[in-house]
Amino acid sequence: MYLNTEVQKNNTYDAIVIGSGISGGWAAKELTEKGLRTLMLERGRDVKHVVDYPTTMSAPWEMAHRGRLPLELADRVPIQRKTGPAANEYGNHFFVKDDEHPYTQIKPFDWTRGYQVGGKSLMWARWVQRWNEDNFEENAREGIGVDWPIRYKDLAPWYSYVERFIGVSGNKDGIKSLPDGEFLPPFELNCLEKHFQKTVANKYNDRHFIISRTANLSKPSAIHTALGRSACQSRNWCNRGCPYGAYFSTQSSTLPAAVKTGKLTLRPFSIVHSIIYDEKKGKATGVRVIDTNTLEMTEFYARIIFVNAATINSTAILMNSTSGRFPNGLGNDSGALGRYLMDHNYRIRVSGIYEGAEFNDSYYFGRRPAGSYVPRFRNLGNDRQKDFVRGYAYACGAGRQGWERGNGNDSFGADFKESMTKPGPWTFSMTGMGEMLPHVDNKIELDPDKKDKWGMPTLKIDCQWHENEDKMVLDALNQAQEMMHHAGIKVTAAFDNHQAPGLAIHEMGTARMGRDPKTSVLNGFNQVHACKNVFVTDGASMASSACQNPSLTYMALTARAADYAVKEMKKMNL
Repeated sequence: MYLNTEVQKNNTYDAIVIGSGISGGWAAKELTEKGLRTLMLERGRDVKHVVDYPTTMSAPWEMAHRGRLPLELADRVPIQRKTGPAANEYGNHFFVKDDEHPYTQIKPFDWTRGYQVGGKSLMWARWVQRWNEDNFEENAREGIGVDWPIRYKDLAPWYSYVERFIGVSGNKDGIKSLPDGEFLPPFELNCLEKHFQKTVANKYNDRHFIISRTANLSKPSAIHTALGRSACQSRNWCNRGCPYGAYFSTQSSTLPAAVKTGKLTLRPFSIVHSIIYDEKKGKATGVRVIDTNTLEMTEFYARIIFVNAATINSTAILMNSTSGRFPNGLGNDSGALGRYLMDHNYRIRVSGIYEGAEFNDSYYFGRRPAGSYVPRFRNLGNDRQKDFVRGYAYACGAGRQGWERGNGNDSFGADFKESMTKPGPWTFSMTGMGEMLPHVDNKIELDPDKKDKWGMPTLKIDCQWHENEDKMVLDALNQAQEMMHHAGIKVTAAFDNHQAPGLAIHEMGTARMGRDPKTSVLNGFNQVHACKNVFVTDGASMASSACQNPSLTYMALTARAADYAVKEMKKMNL
């Protein structure tokens, strides 16, 4: 076999980043700003900021189907449409078509995906909570999973670094279980939420009710305006793509920062088949890429590789990267690759109507892009539950329920218009957000007998809730109803929806960090234990899930790992 040295030269970079979503964008930004010529590979299409947000300014009457998915499209996305944005005409173009991207569910797992430049950073919920000290210590303390190779103090400065750049609206609440960060001014709680906040403060010593910490620019700083970002308009149409750059996405933030360096090459329509491992050198030398349009295979080379294709796809790439040294997947000496899949437990729903009358003449302006939040209060300090470990938080919200429509269908004219100015009752809702424990039987596997249209093996996903999650659901249901009762809110619905894992869209694990190469895939700097120039810094690296929204932690891990990688390169260790 003869190697075309000219092709190799043209296809060689200092670094390769696989994936362009939340963590991939951060990897590209950090590596290029540190001087590395970086190739960012994205399996999906290009999406350019502003110009490729086709529905961002559209009113319902401007949509062909008034915002609803036509039946022929809905039939193609039975999994994706279980999420809000994918279920309507405004945002479904950012989600995959299930019939084009099949996988096998050994047990039900709803895998939500966005294959385009920006990935799911274009339609994420934007909630960004730090982990606390306990979250990094509980595995070791309780003998669950493996001990995290890092602690909160290792990540704290990187949380601050990330928060300043992305822009996080929030309040310094002084809650030990939810460390404060670098915040822009918070959005405001409405009157019923303030009432609920006072009730919680008066009735409980162990819990808090706060405005969510959200990656929307309430008041941009210079670091944001320098990238063309401006203040949030409180439209809450974020999942359509924001033309103001008011929420953090790859397109609004990390990508333009990387482009400014002149060091970035972006290549969409590029499915990474596998990572090339050189057994003589004992390291990875590049990646094999399939062009999604031509099916042509091309190799690209680099000194370091960051794998940020999102949890399941990142692990699939490692699993497909076999060699004499790694017959079961790159870095899989431990057998942990593909195992310990986690998602957050969002099965709890409680809602009700406020029975007081003091807010009947109260209104609010705009569509606030932030929610309200009850941080975890279970199993902290001396409060240890006997029947389950770890804990849960709540995503909350209050508002006026619709608008009255007169006395019946016979209302019309001036009377009908007048009735439309009268809001309905105040309502309040709580969604439980529980931690899922890492279990060895929750796993993904390659299915070599079923290939996709690009010739890649499809995946088999085998994941289920366990007893701890079920017990946590019962407690979360009871506590939500109790808090609402104290606040004078009549509960009208309280249930476990029994949804399958996956719908929280917080899949984690399958290439976990750990101290021991015999039980983990990555070390404390997100390096593959046995292949030091490959880093995995997205959700695949997580050794536990906590109950906080995880994206901020992915970003902090990525920035930290990129800093370490460049320093190691300069020392000639990579």
